[in-house]
Amino acid sequence: MHVPRPALDWLAEAVLYQIYPQSFADSDGDGIGDFAGIEQRLDHLEWLGVNTVWLNPCFTSPFLDAGYDIADYYTVAPRYGTNDDLARLVDAAGRRGIRVLLDLVAGHTSDRHPWFRASADDPSDERYIWAATEAPPHEGFEPSPGARPGWYLPNFFPSQPALNFGYAHTDPDEPWRLPVDAEGPRANRRALRGIMAHWLNLGVSGFRVDMAASLVKDDPGHVETGRLWRELRSWIDRAHPQAALLSEWGDPAVSVPAGFHADFFLQFGSEDNGRTLRSLLSNRTGTVDEAWPPMEPYFAADGRGTPRIFLDGWQRATKAIDTAGRGGHICLPTANHDFSRPACGPRTAAELPALFAFQLTWPTLPAVYYGDEIGMRYVPGLTDHEGSRLGPSYDRAGSRTPMQWDDDRANAGFSTAPATDLYLPLDPDPARPTVAAQRTDPGSLLHLVRRLIALRKASPELGSGGSVEVLHAGYPLVYVRGERYVVVVNPRREPTEFALPERLSGAAPVEVSGVEVRATRVHAEGFGYGVLDLHAPSGAGTPRPRTTVTP
Repeated sequence: MHVPRPALDWLAEAVLYQIYPQSFADSDGDGIGDFAGIEQRLDHLEWLGVNTVWLNPCFTSPFLDAGYDIADYYTVAPRYGTNDDLARLVDAAGRRGIRVLLDLVAGHTSDRHPWFRASADDPSDERYIWAATEAPPHEGFEPSPGARPGWYLPNFFPSQPALNFGYAHTDPDEPWRLPVDAEGPRANRRALRGIMAHWLNLGVSGFRVDMAASLVKDDPGHVETGRLWRELRSWIDRAHPQAALLSEWGDPAVSVPAGFHADFFLQFGSEDNGRTLRSLLSNRTGTVDEAWPPMEPYFAADGRGTPRIFLDGWQRATKAIDTAGRGGHICLPTANHDFSRPACGPRTAAELPALFAFQLTWPTLPAVYYGDEIGMRYVPGLTDHEGSRLGPSYDRAGSRTPMQWDDDRANAGFSTAPATDLYLPLDPDPARPTVAAQRTDPGSLLHLVRRLIALRKASPELGSGGSVEVLHAGYPLVYVRGERYVVVVNPRREPTEFALPERLSGAAPVEVSGVEVRATRVHAEGFGYGVLDLHAPSGAGTPRPRTTVTP
């Protein structure tokens, strides 16, 4: 099957690293991470081998939702530094071969943004969604805080009024449903172009777009939202052809054909799409939405899960992207600021290497959430901070704790501030992992992640565009990349075996722990993993489809 080449060659080779800036490194001792702190830690990222960094929102904000409530798109939040500090960080990262992506909150602002304050006093302003009714027209509308009568529609928290990009379906009985080509929606599309152009001209390499599916309202199938993003993508391709657009959509089959270069498998989205990621990692601890049906994750020691849910979701998305014909990628994250880390609940440190062996050899763009490379754990029981708690069992703070650099300095090297002044408490476990300790241990998770990234970068067969043939979708998971590498992953504690086809029996170990080929059988110990090399040149043999999954 022909696979269209993505528009951005550099993105096809990206290994992403997500930084939650307030928790990564604090340079000035105020307890909150900042740009200078990130710059001081770029050597770690360069050593690890990541080449693309995504920063969570760093713009001026009242921080009622950790920066996803923006009050000024053109000025960074003072707690992180200045615009010049961000420019220095981007430049310093670039000298190390690391691109920087910013987080763009496209669908809403803070209620303290000057746009909203003006709109709340001007009934003719169409930048937000207003209903001039005596009672709220629907659940979710909030009362006007200004002289303008009526109600406004937020996107998430009440402090996040939705920018008006129009409704796919208008209704004369609901006059606030403006069409997508009304002046307010057109002004907002122009504003998005201006914001993106400003930061792209200062050297960033693109954006991860927050809640990218939320723009046009009452839009079944996201038809109008897709049209909006294709319009913006066409502009980017003309004006900034090397810039990347990644979406927080959670449905690559829709978002990539809609104009994004890549989209993440996420814990939410449609039920099928949310299940794709949760079937790998979610163990009903940490960040759990009670509406999610219980499911056994594949990466669990008891071995009651299945990789088939993920494989089916990945195949559907891959087919839709290929059919659309413009190229694009699926991103597979270890975790994110809204979802539990892999080291969560019953999942132990011994189980993490097999997960990384899978993530860094599967044909997606890998995204490593800060600290996952050393096995930082989700910290339960933290209090709500900057909107972190979404429900009784959905506490995002546990995935946002300070990076653990070393044990020789206060606060694990994150900050010199008193512990009571830290953005969030450190993991209190005295055995918590640190970068410094794992740097000195070649057998550590950190060194394994580094070696796997290096192997992926050196071997096109293991990258985002190489073919994959799944030989066994169970325990162990066995697949062949690019007719060269055999990957074996056993996430359960019990050993298991699989009969390899004779053509693969001569594979030699490259990165192996607890995996051994015995004649034509591969034996995998509990939590074992292996990358084996067939010593075949890339492209040799009979061409195969992009994806083959055998029962």
